[in-house]
Amino acid sequence: MMSGKSRKADLIDGAPESVGQTSPAPTAFLEVRDLRIHFPTDDGLVKSVDGLSFQLERGRTLGIVGESGSGKSVTSLGILGLHNRHNARVSGEIWLNGKELVGAPADDVRRLRGRNMAMIFQDPLSSMHPYYTVGNQIVEAYRIHNDVSKQVARKHAIDLLGRVGIPQPDKRVDDYPHQFSGGMRQRAMIAMALSCDPELLIADEPTTALDVTVQAQILDLLRDLQGEFNSAIIMITHDLGVVAELSDDILVMYGGRNIEYASVEDAFDKPMHPYTWGLLGSMPRLDRARSERLLPIKGTPPSLINLPSGCAFNPRCAYAELNGGKSETERPELVEVEPGHRVACHLPLAKRKEIWDNEIRPKL
Repeated sequence: MMSGKSRKADLIDGAPESVGQTSPAPTAFLEVRDLRIHFPTDDGLVKSVDGLSFQLERGRTLGIVGESGSGKSVTSLGILGLHNRHNARVSGEIWLNGKELVGAPADDVRRLRGRNMAMIFQDPLSSMHPYYTVGNQIVEAYRIHNDVSKQVARKHAIDLLGRVGIPQPDKRVDDYPHQFSGGMRQRAMIAMALSCDPELLIADEPTTALDVTVQAQILDLLRDLQGEFNSAIIMITHDLGVVAELSDDILVMYGGRNIEYASVEDAFDKPMHPYTWGLLGSMPRLDRARSERLLPIKGTPPSLINLPSGCAFNPRCAYAELNGGKSETERPELVEVEPGHRVACHLPLAKRKEIWDNEIRPKL
Protein backbone atom coordinates (compact mmCIF):
# COMPACT_ATOMS: atom_id res chain seq x y z
CA MET A 1 0.00 0.00 0.00
CA MET A 2 1.28 3.49 -0.80
CA SER A 3 2.30 5.50 2.23
CA GLY A 4 0.77 8.90 2.95
CA LYS A 5 4.14 10.56 2.36
CA SER A 6 4.70 9.00 -1.08
CA ARG A 7 1.10 9.67 -2.01
CA LYS A 8 1.55 13.35 -1.22
CA ALA A 9 4.76 13.42 -3.22
CA ASP A 10 3.00 11.94 -6.25
CA LEU A 11 0.33 14.63 -6.07
CA ILE A 12 2.96 17.38 -5.87
CA ASP A 13 4.75 15.96 -8.90
CA GLY A 14 1.46 15.92 -10.81
CA ALA A 15 1.51 12.15 -11.43
CA PRO A 16 -1.10 10.54 -9.19
CA GLU A 17 -2.31 7.05 -10.00
CA SER A 18 -5.93 7.73 -9.20
CA VAL A 19 -7.95 9.98 -6.96
CA GLY A 20 -11.27 9.19 -5.39
CA GLN A 21 -14.14 11.63 -5.24
CA THR A 22 -13.41 13.86 -2.25
CA SER A 23 -15.88 16.69 -2.85
CA PRO A 24 -19.54 17.08 -3.87
CA ALA A 25 -20.49 15.59 -7.21
CA PRO A 26 -20.44 18.04 -10.14
CA THR A 27 -23.66 19.69 -11.23
CA ALA A 28 -22.49 20.84 -14.70
CA PHE A 29 -21.26 18.98 -17.78
CA LEU A 30 -17.79 20.52 -17.36
CA GLU A 31 -16.78 21.74 -13.94
CA VAL A 32 -13.32 23.08 -13.09
CA ARG A 33 -12.58 23.53 -9.41
CA ASP A 34 -9.58 25.43 -8.04
CA LEU A 35 -7.35 24.36 -10.93
CA ARG A 36 -3.66 25.11 -10.44
CA ILE A 37 -0.98 24.43 -13.06
CA HIS A 38 2.53 25.33 -11.96
CA PHE A 39 5.87 24.74 -13.71
CA PRO A 40 9.11 24.51 -11.72
CA THR A 41 11.97 26.31 -13.48
CA ASP A 42 15.51 27.36 -12.60
CA ASP A 43 14.23 30.91 -12.08
CA GLY A 44 11.34 29.92 -9.83
CA LEU A 45 7.85 28.47 -9.89
CA VAL A 46 5.74 29.63 -12.84
CA LYS A 47 2.13 29.85 -11.65
CA SER A 48 0.46 29.74 -15.06
CA VAL A 49 -2.96 28.89 -13.62
CA ASP A 50 -3.53 29.61 -9.96
CA GLY A 51 -6.93 28.72 -8.59
CA LEU A 52 -9.30 28.76 -11.57
CA SER A 53 -12.93 27.62 -11.27
CA PHE A 54 -15.81 27.65 -13.75
CA GLN A 55 -18.68 25.57 -15.15
CA LEU A 56 -19.97 24.91 -18.65
CA GLU A 57 -23.08 23.12 -19.92
CA ARG A 58 -23.54 21.33 -23.24
CA GLY A 59 -24.82 23.51 -26.03
CA ARG A 60 -23.22 26.64 -24.52
CA THR A 61 -20.02 28.53 -25.29
CA LEU A 62 -17.61 30.03 -22.77
CA GLY A 63 -15.18 32.67 -23.99
CA ILE A 64 -11.89 32.89 -22.09
CA VAL A 65 -10.13 36.21 -22.76
CA GLY A 66 -7.00 37.95 -21.58
CA GLU A 67 -3.60 39.12 -22.75
CA SER A 68 -0.84 36.75 -23.79
CA GLY A 69 0.57 35.01 -20.74
CA SER A 70 -2.62 35.16 -18.70
CA GLY A 71 -3.00 31.36 -18.62
CA LYS A 72 -5.67 30.79 -21.27
CA SER A 73 -3.93 28.14 -23.38
CA VAL A 74 -2.37 26.46 -20.36
CA THR A 75 -5.88 26.01 -18.99
CA SER A 76 -7.09 24.37 -22.20
CA LEU A 77 -4.14 21.98 -22.32
CA GLY A 78 -4.75 21.14 -18.67
CA ILE A 79 -8.36 20.19 -19.36
CA LEU A 80 -7.21 17.89 -22.15
CA GLY A 81 -4.49 16.38 -19.96
CA LEU A 82 -1.73 17.40 -22.39
CA HIS A 83 0.77 18.70 -19.83
CA ASN A 84 3.72 16.49 -19.06
CA ARG A 85 2.94 15.17 -15.60
CA HIS A 86 6.62 15.12 -14.70
CA ASN A 87 7.16 18.79 -15.58
CA ALA A 88 3.83 20.33 -14.57
CA ARG A 89 2.31 20.38 -11.11
CA VAL A 90 -1.42 20.07 -11.67
CA SER A 91 -3.90 20.14 -8.80
CA GLY A 92 -7.57 20.86 -8.29
CA GLU A 93 -10.42 19.07 -10.04
CA ILE A 94 -11.67 18.86 -13.62
CA TRP A 95 -14.99 17.05 -13.99
CA LEU A 96 -16.15 16.12 -17.48
CA ASN A 97 -19.58 14.54 -17.61
CA GLY A 98 -19.12 13.06 -14.13
CA LYS A 99 -15.51 11.89 -14.64
CA GLU A 100 -12.66 13.51 -12.69
CA LEU A 101 -9.64 14.05 -14.94
CA VAL A 102 -6.86 15.54 -12.81
CA GLY A 103 -6.46 12.41 -10.72
CA ALA A 104 -7.32 9.94 -13.48
CA PRO A 105 -4.65 7.66 -15.01
CA ALA A 106 -3.07 9.12 -18.15
CA ASP A 107 -4.41 6.26 -20.29
CA ASP A 108 -7.97 6.99 -19.19
CA VAL A 109 -7.65 10.67 -20.12
CA ARG A 110 -6.04 9.72 -23.45
CA ARG A 111 -9.07 7.58 -24.32
CA LEU A 112 -11.33 10.58 -23.70
CA ARG A 113 -9.40 12.84 -26.07
CA GLY A 114 -10.91 12.78 -29.51
CA ARG A 115 -14.13 11.00 -28.57
CA ASN A 116 -15.28 13.07 -25.58
CA MET A 117 -13.15 16.20 -25.89
CA ALA A 118 -11.12 17.69 -28.70
CA MET A 119 -9.19 20.83 -29.52
CA ILE A 120 -8.81 23.17 -32.47
CA PHE A 121 -5.25 24.47 -32.23
CA GLN A 122 -4.17 28.00 -33.02
CA ASP A 123 -1.87 27.16 -35.93
CA PRO A 124 -3.13 24.23 -38.00
CA LEU A 125 -0.03 24.21 -40.23
CA SER A 126 2.22 23.36 -37.29
CA SER A 127 -0.39 21.17 -35.60
CA MET A 128 -0.94 18.90 -38.59
CA HIS A 129 1.76 16.49 -39.74
CA PRO A 130 3.37 17.77 -42.96
CA TYR A 131 4.25 14.28 -44.26
CA TYR A 132 0.72 12.84 -44.20
CA THR A 133 -2.30 13.85 -46.20
CA VAL A 134 -5.14 15.66 -44.48
CA GLY A 135 -7.39 12.69 -45.14
CA ASN A 136 -4.97 10.21 -43.55
CA GLN A 137 -4.78 12.33 -40.41
CA ILE A 138 -8.56 12.49 -40.07
CA VAL A 139 -8.79 8.74 -40.76
CA GLU A 140 -6.24 8.02 -38.04
CA ALA A 141 -8.06 10.19 -35.50
CA TYR A 142 -11.34 8.44 -36.31
CA ARG A 143 -10.03 4.86 -36.28
CA ILE A 144 -8.35 5.27 -32.89
CA HIS A 145 -11.80 5.45 -31.30
CA ASN A 146 -13.87 3.46 -33.81
CA ASP A 147 -13.38 -0.12 -35.00
CA VAL A 148 -13.95 0.50 -38.70
CA SER A 149 -12.08 -0.24 -41.93
CA LYS A 150 -9.90 2.29 -43.72
CA GLN A 151 -12.50 2.57 -46.45
CA VAL A 152 -15.26 3.47 -44.00
CA ALA A 153 -12.99 5.93 -42.20
CA ARG A 154 -11.98 7.54 -45.51
CA LYS A 155 -15.62 8.04 -46.49
CA HIS A 156 -16.21 9.58 -43.08
CA ALA A 157 -13.25 11.94 -43.63
CA ILE A 158 -14.63 13.01 -47.01
CA ASP A 159 -18.04 13.66 -45.47
CA LEU A 160 -16.49 15.77 -42.70
CA LEU A 161 -14.42 17.83 -45.13
CA GLY A 162 -17.54 18.52 -47.13
CA ARG A 163 -19.47 19.40 -43.99
CA VAL A 164 -16.95 22.04 -42.96
CA GLY A 165 -17.10 23.67 -46.38
CA ILE A 166 -14.05 22.38 -48.23
CA PRO A 167 -14.83 22.17 -51.98
CA GLN A 168 -14.31 18.89 -53.82
CA PRO A 169 -13.66 16.97 -50.61
CA ASP A 170 -13.25 13.65 -52.47
CA LYS A 171 -10.16 15.12 -54.16
CA ARG A 172 -8.84 17.44 -51.43
CA VAL A 173 -8.82 14.53 -48.97
CA ASP A 174 -5.55 13.39 -50.58
CA ASP A 175 -3.86 16.80 -50.37
CA TYR A 176 -1.18 17.69 -47.84
CA PRO A 177 -1.61 20.52 -45.29
CA HIS A 178 0.69 22.88 -47.20
CA GLN A 179 -1.61 22.59 -50.22
CA PHE A 180 -4.47 24.17 -48.26
CA SER A 181 -4.94 27.90 -47.70
CA GLY A 182 -4.98 29.20 -44.13
CA GLY A 183 -8.77 29.17 -43.94
CA MET A 184 -8.99 25.71 -45.50
CA ARG A 185 -6.41 24.33 -43.06
CA GLN A 186 -8.43 25.69 -40.18
CA ARG A 187 -11.53 24.01 -41.59
CA ALA A 188 -9.59 20.74 -41.94
CA MET A 189 -8.47 21.06 -38.32
CA ILE A 190 -12.10 21.53 -37.28
CA ALA A 191 -13.05 18.44 -39.28
CA MET A 192 -10.36 16.43 -37.51
CA ALA A 193 -11.50 17.69 -34.09
CA LEU A 194 -15.11 16.77 -34.91
CA SER A 195 -14.30 13.35 -36.35
CA CYS A 196 -15.63 11.53 -33.28
CA ASP A 197 -18.44 13.97 -32.37
CA PRO A 198 -16.79 15.25 -29.15
CA GLU A 199 -18.98 16.55 -26.35
CA LEU A 200 -16.45 19.29 -25.49
CA LEU A 201 -14.64 21.33 -28.13
CA ILE A 202 -11.85 23.74 -27.17
CA ALA A 203 -10.94 26.32 -29.80
CA ASP A 204 -7.62 28.07 -29.07
CA GLU A 205 -7.45 31.27 -31.12
CA PRO A 206 -9.19 29.56 -34.07
CA THR A 207 -9.33 32.72 -36.20
CA THR A 208 -5.85 34.14 -35.57
CA ALA A 209 -4.02 35.23 -38.76
CA LEU A 210 -7.17 34.79 -40.87
CA ASP A 211 -8.73 37.68 -42.74
CA VAL A 212 -12.02 39.00 -41.41
CA THR A 213 -14.13 37.30 -44.08
CA VAL A 214 -12.67 33.89 -43.32
CA GLN A 215 -12.97 34.62 -39.59
CA ALA A 216 -16.68 35.16 -39.97
CA GLN A 217 -17.03 31.93 -41.95
CA ILE A 218 -15.16 29.93 -39.27
CA LEU A 219 -17.32 31.40 -36.49
CA ASP A 220 -20.50 30.65 -38.44
CA LEU A 221 -19.24 27.11 -38.97
CA LEU A 222 -18.58 26.58 -35.26
CA ARG A 223 -22.02 27.93 -34.41
CA ASP A 224 -23.72 25.62 -36.92
CA LEU A 225 -21.74 22.58 -35.77
CA GLN A 226 -22.56 23.31 -32.15
CA GLY A 227 -26.23 23.37 -33.04
CA GLU A 228 -25.83 20.03 -34.80
CA PHE A 229 -23.77 18.20 -32.16
CA ASN A 230 -24.88 20.12 -29.03
CA SER A 231 -21.23 20.42 -28.03
CA ALA A 232 -19.93 22.56 -25.21
CA ILE A 233 -17.37 25.00 -26.60
CA ILE A 234 -14.55 26.87 -24.90
CA MET A 235 -13.40 29.74 -27.10
CA ILE A 236 -9.95 31.01 -26.11
CA THR A 237 -9.04 34.34 -27.65
CA HIS A 238 -7.75 37.85 -27.06
CA ASP A 239 -10.29 39.21 -29.57
CA LEU A 240 -13.39 40.47 -27.77
CA GLY A 241 -15.17 40.75 -31.11
CA VAL A 242 -14.94 36.97 -31.52
CA VAL A 243 -16.23 36.49 -27.98
CA ALA A 244 -19.18 38.80 -28.58
CA GLU A 245 -20.06 36.89 -31.74
CA LEU A 246 -20.04 33.36 -30.38
CA SER A 247 -19.99 33.15 -26.57
CA ASP A 248 -22.74 32.93 -23.99
CA ASP A 249 -20.48 33.74 -21.03
CA ILE A 250 -17.07 35.36 -20.64
CA LEU A 251 -14.25 34.50 -18.25
CA VAL A 252 -11.56 37.19 -17.99
CA MET A 253 -8.13 35.91 -16.91
CA TYR A 254 -5.23 37.91 -15.53
CA GLY A 255 -2.07 36.54 -13.95
CA GLY A 256 -3.39 32.98 -14.05
CA ARG A 257 -6.61 33.80 -12.20
CA ASN A 258 -10.24 34.51 -12.99
CA ILE A 259 -10.87 38.18 -12.26
CA GLU A 260 -14.32 38.55 -13.86
CA TYR A 261 -17.01 36.12 -14.98
CA ALA A 262 -20.28 37.27 -16.55
CA SER A 263 -22.75 36.71 -19.33
CA VAL A 264 -21.62 38.21 -22.62
CA GLU A 265 -24.30 40.91 -22.26
CA ASP A 266 -23.14 41.96 -18.79
CA ALA A 267 -19.47 41.80 -19.74
CA PHE A 268 -20.00 44.35 -22.52
CA ASP A 269 -22.81 46.44 -21.02
CA LYS A 270 -21.69 46.70 -17.39
CA PRO A 271 -18.23 45.24 -16.77
CA MET A 272 -17.06 45.62 -13.18
CA HIS A 273 -13.27 45.15 -13.28
CA PRO A 274 -10.76 47.85 -14.36
CA TYR A 275 -8.87 45.27 -16.43
CA THR A 276 -12.02 44.42 -18.39
CA TRP A 277 -12.52 48.15 -18.94
CA GLY A 278 -9.01 48.27 -20.38
CA LEU A 279 -9.71 45.38 -22.74
CA LEU A 280 -12.86 47.08 -24.00
CA GLY A 281 -11.08 50.42 -24.36
CA SER A 282 -8.35 48.89 -26.51
CA MET A 283 -10.85 47.28 -28.90
CA PRO A 284 -11.64 49.15 -32.14
CA ARG A 285 -15.32 49.86 -32.76
CA LEU A 286 -16.89 49.96 -36.21
CA ASP A 287 -20.44 50.71 -35.09
CA ARG A 288 -19.78 54.27 -33.98
CA ALA A 289 -17.47 57.20 -34.68
CA ARG A 290 -14.67 57.71 -32.19
CA SER A 291 -13.32 61.14 -31.34
CA GLU A 292 -10.37 59.80 -29.35
CA ARG A 293 -7.62 57.24 -29.84
CA LEU A 294 -7.90 53.72 -28.48
CA LEU A 295 -7.16 53.41 -24.77
CA PRO A 296 -4.41 50.82 -24.30
CA ILE A 297 -3.79 49.26 -20.90
CA LYS A 298 -0.68 50.86 -19.43
CA GLY A 299 2.27 48.68 -18.51
CA THR A 300 2.86 45.02 -19.30
CA PRO A 301 1.40 41.72 -18.03
CA PRO A 302 3.04 40.51 -14.81
CA SER A 303 5.67 37.82 -14.52
CA LEU A 304 4.02 34.56 -13.49
CA ILE A 305 7.09 33.80 -11.38
CA ASN A 306 6.98 37.05 -9.39
CA LEU A 307 3.38 38.20 -9.30
CA PRO A 308 2.76 41.53 -7.58
CA SER A 309 1.58 41.26 -4.00
CA GLY A 310 -2.09 41.90 -3.35
CA CYS A 311 -4.08 42.37 -6.54
CA ALA A 312 -1.91 41.29 -9.48
CA PHE A 313 -3.36 44.10 -11.58
CA ASN A 314 -2.56 46.87 -9.08
CA PRO A 315 0.66 48.16 -10.79
CA ARG A 316 -1.37 48.88 -13.94
CA CYS A 317 -4.64 49.92 -12.31
CA ALA A 318 -5.54 53.62 -12.41
CA TYR A 319 -7.81 53.16 -9.40
CA ALA A 320 -5.59 51.16 -7.04
CA GLU A 321 -4.96 54.19 -4.84
CA LEU A 322 -8.69 54.42 -4.03
CA ASN A 323 -8.55 51.23 -1.98
CA GLY A 324 -6.60 52.49 1.01
CA GLY A 325 -3.58 50.31 0.28
CA LYS A 326 -5.54 47.02 0.06
CA SER A 327 -4.60 46.57 -3.60
CA GLU A 328 -0.92 46.23 -2.64
CA THR A 329 -1.42 43.92 0.34
CA GLU A 330 -4.56 41.80 -0.09
CA ARG A 331 -5.52 39.58 -3.00
CA PRO A 332 -9.20 40.16 -3.83
CA GLU A 333 -11.50 37.16 -3.86
CA LEU A 334 -13.94 36.42 -6.66
CA VAL A 335 -17.35 37.45 -5.32
CA GLU A 336 -20.80 37.66 -6.88
CA VAL A 337 -21.91 41.25 -7.43
CA GLU A 338 -25.06 40.33 -9.36
CA PRO A 339 -26.64 36.98 -10.24
CA GLY A 340 -24.17 35.20 -12.51
CA HIS A 341 -21.69 38.08 -12.42
CA ARG A 342 -18.54 37.59 -10.29
CA VAL A 343 -15.62 40.00 -9.90
CA ALA A 344 -12.33 40.04 -7.98
CA CYS A 345 -11.73 43.72 -7.16
CA HIS A 346 -11.23 45.79 -4.00
CA LEU A 347 -13.11 48.82 -5.34
CA PRO A 348 -16.54 49.22 -3.69
CA LEU A 349 -19.30 48.17 -6.05
CA ALA A 350 -20.95 51.61 -6.01
CA LYS A 351 -17.63 53.24 -6.92
CA ARG A 352 -17.10 50.81 -9.80
CA LYS A 353 -20.54 51.57 -11.20
CA GLU A 354 -19.88 55.29 -10.89
CA ILE A 355 -16.54 55.05 -12.73
CA TRP A 356 -18.04 52.88 -15.48
CA ASP A 357 -21.04 55.13 -16.07
CA ASN A 358 -19.24 58.48 -15.84
CA GLU A 359 -15.68 57.84 -17.01
CA ILE A 360 -15.29 54.66 -19.01
CA ARG A 361 -18.53 54.09 -20.94
CA PRO A 362 -18.60 57.60 -22.53
CA LYS A 363 -15.11 57.00 -24.00
CA LEU A 364 -15.91 53.65 -25.62
